[in-house]
Amino acid sequence: MRVLMIGLLAAAVMTSRPIRGATASQTIAQADQALQAGEADKALQLIGSLPQGGTGSGEAQNLACRVHYALQNWDKAVSECEQATGLDDQNSAYHLWLGRALGLKAEHVSFLTAYGLGKRVLAEFETAARLNPRSADALMDLGEFYKTAPGMIGGGVDKAERVAQQLDGVEPSRAHQLRARIAESRSDFGTAEREYKEAIAKASHPALRWTELASFYRSRKREADMTAALGNAESAARKDPRATVALYDGAGVLIDGKLDPVTAARLLEEYLASPTKTEEGPAFEARVRLARLKKQLGDSNGAQQQIAAALALAHDYKPALDFNR
Repeated sequence: MRVLMIGLLAAAVMTSRPIRGATASQTIAQADQALQAGEADKALQLIGSLPQGGTGSGEAQNLACRVHYALQNWDKAVSECEQATGLDDQNSAYHLWLGRALGLKAEHVSFLTAYGLGKRVLAEFETAARLNPRSADALMDLGEFYKTAPGMIGGGVDKAERVAQQLDGVEPSRAHQLRARIAESRSDFGTAEREYKEAIAKASHPALRWTELASFYRSRKREADMTAALGNAESAARKDPRATVALYDGAGVLIDGKLDPVTAARLLEEYLASPTKTEEGPAFEARVRLARLKKQLGDSNGAQQQIAAALALAHDYKPALDFNR
């Protein structure tokens, strides 16, 4: 196992060198490709190879923030994104990622600290949506915050509904997705199911919306419907390279429900074999999830191989380091 891990780590280092003579923009593009592939170490090494280690470039700082966000290094993610917004305060995406990083940190601190961070998260999401009112991601995150957060830090379902109306003119599928979640928060499950189905009908990449419906069915303990929805998600993902992450999401539905580890493992293996992975489903995290499933299924050697592969992508990813402790 030690030999395997050393070999994988060496391969990661060898492939992380920027192309000789590459411009800064080309190196950033390489780093982004590495992030999408789940190669966190390679992405950070490429960013560090830029002049001044990537500092002074909002694009590089934001990319570093996203890498640390995927690694669940919330303090580093916040710091990098703060530097990105400092360099370009009019960039909607930079504010969106800063809000996300602050939200990640808020999940791991005391209540009083989380309260202050929550106000900052809202400010960043509102700024992102104001700077780019056509950003479905910014609107969706803002709507989710309004739906979930208490009124004392600016939340409110009425505000979330207004964001859904904005989404109607930007990406109707996401508008229905947000309305479904609002209906769930009100325990209006009939409306939620109808909205999830409308989101699928209007989606450019329906595989992603099928997993949302599957998660809804799991929460309602409708396992037969959940299984059917996951089957539709898997079929749609195989036809749509841009929606392969639905396989990762589908495995997550089963893992969260402690259901069918065999199918969950198969979905993760199919996702990891795909050439179109994404930062929304980090490959190193997928491998740790797969390692847990393999251990549960009695395949200890397979589990250790997945942990070694995860550490080759992200050498300090804590869940991988803690796997055998």
